[in-house]
Amino acid sequence: MSAADLLQIVAIERQATLFPWSGKQFEQSLEQHRCLVLAADNDTNLILGYAIVSTLLDQAEVLNICINPEYQGRGFGSQLLTGLLKQLPDAIEVVYLEVRVSNFRAIHLYQNHGFIEVGQRRDYYPTEFGREDAILMNLVRE
Repeated sequence: MSAADLLQIVAIERQATLFPWSGKQFEQSLEQHRCLVLAADNDTNLILGYAIVSTLLDQAEVLNICINPEYQGRGFGSQLLTGLLKQLPDAIEVVYLEVRVSNFRAIHLYQNHGFIEVGQRRDYYPTEFGREDAILMNLVRE
């Protein structure tokens, strides 16, 4: 991910979520975290999705992962998550993430990649009608 990608990324984020990250949050992530994009296999510079992960010592946390809604359901989320996990330093032993309890497709994706539920965070995410719980998941790397 580069600064040149941010216009597309912010547009995807706004299409994909009701409570999107701001452009400033993405800018800060470029400075502070590992940021990846999944681009189309052509010369269009089309971004299909992105992921942001923080690392500290032997742990990582997926902060944001998203596929453009127009391209969801085609395996790109799995491809992006696989790439993200492969690019983590060898020292990373555990990868954490939170996911909305209502996001069944994402939960299934994470389970297919070996993540397991290790807890819940009550009222973690905002919704149109209040708050929603998050499932805390982790993947122990070997």
